[in-house]
Amino acid sequence: MTRVLVVDDEPQLVRALEINLKARHHEVDSAPDGTRALLAAAARRPDVVLLDLGLPDMDGIEVIRRLRGWSRVPILVVSARHSSDEKVEALDAGADDYITKPFSMDELLARLRACSRRTWAAKGTASEEVVVETEEFTIDLLAKKAERRGQEIRLTPTEWHLLEVLIRNRGRLVTQRGLLQEVWGAGYSSQTNYLRVYMAQLRRKLEPDPSHPRYLVTTPGMGYRFDT
Repeated sequence: MTRVLVVDDEPQLVRALEINLKARHHEVDSAPDGTRALLAAAARRPDVVLLDLGLPDMDGIEVIRRLRGWSRVPILVVSARHSSDEKVEALDAGADDYITKPFSMDELLARLRACSRRTWAAKGTASEEVVVETEEFTIDLLAKKAERRGQEIRLTPTEWHLLEVLIRNRGRLVTQRGLLQEVWGAGYSSQTNYLRVYMAQLRRKLEPDPSHPRYLVTTPGMGYRFDT
């Protein structure tokens, strides 16, 4: 049974989420502000956090940052803020997904399920799976070896670093800023042309159809994702 922590200061919305989640056999805890959310997360260890950003005592971005200091629990932001910059800020802080209010309950539940699946996949990749196999290519992260249809593919150190970050976050959107800071450093957070060049190179080497990528997927204006 999945334990969900709902963090929102709108009692009616919290009640609606509790009813719908419990009807689908989830355990539900709730918190009306960031302070109590952090205490509940530490005490109850939720499997997923549904987090509003407009909290009365602290911004939801700060809650994400504090949670990420000690937990990898999936965080699905549920917020009325809808600009791309605000979404990117939340994702850069460590959120796994973002849905804007108002939303359909079916979409929220689908995203919640996706967050849970991606987290289990990421745990497996991070802890034990160092070899990633697809229909098109095989990546051995430990040996730094890539093969496509039995032929070894040579990747540069930068290509390896970029690919490894995406694989370690399999199924999750990694923002452009996050990738640039991780691979090139903090001073390169606006150099999106670097990503375009290196992603194009990786796609040419690994994708069956680089113009229609299946594995190295772009979310326009936001970032990239590794799918299998």
